[in-house]
Amino acid sequence: MTSGVTATKRPNKPLTRANLKTPKAAAIAGMVFSVLLIVVFSLLRTSIPADPQEPGSWLNSNSGSVTLALNLMPFAGIAFLWFIGVLRDRLGQQEDRFFATVFFGSGLLFLAMLFSAAAIVGAILIAFTMQPQELIGSATFHFARAAAYSFVNVYMIKMASVFMITTSTVAIYTEIAPRWLAILGFGLALVLLFGSFYMTWSFLVFPLWVLLISASILRESAGRSSSPTATESR
Repeated sequence: MTSGVTATKRPNKPLTRANLKTPKAAAIAGMVFSVLLIVVFSLLRTSIPADPQEPGSWLNSNSGSVTLALNLMPFAGIAFLWFIGVLRDRLGQQEDRFFATVFFGSGLLFLAMLFSAAAIVGAILIAFTMQPQELIGSATFHFARAAAYSFVNVYMIKMASVFMITTSTVAIYTEIAPRWLAILGFGLALVLLFGSFYMTWSFLVFPLWVLLISASILRESAGRSSSPTATESR
């Protein structure tokens, strides 16, 4: 026996609003990520010595700057996820499965290692507030410090270079960015892949390159939006 009430089918509407998936949204997300990550890396680099074997004297004087950097880091990660999502949506059917997997996977691994290193540094700060004298120079501090250093300078930066290589490859084939910018991405990615250990500020290369990509997408988006208006006024 069938009920007299007939189920009305709702139209399948997209979960994301169209204006949140535009090239302008990708550009803004990329710029927010770049600016925040540059600020975070600058705060950490000027507050924490580059030598992973240092005893931890920065905890007495620079813990406030480090705390600020750690609180800004999640917002940079959210903006980066939005940047990846909008780029994948804009590629659509042009997206190659192989490069899409490496592109998406390297971006997620980059964020995972960034957050893991931030969590370790945050744990060091919490432990320091509880037992400041016991932590400085201890084996526990050196272990956590070395783990955070390895995450950032060995693994995270390599994933950033892989992300740059795949994004540059996709940009060349799909023309979502100028060819010169993609070639620049290949060169900078090789610098990160093989020379990051020898350059102290090499981690700024990745957010600066994302900033260039985002500025290029924003300029192209502004040009496309203004062209119909110019055509109609003729």
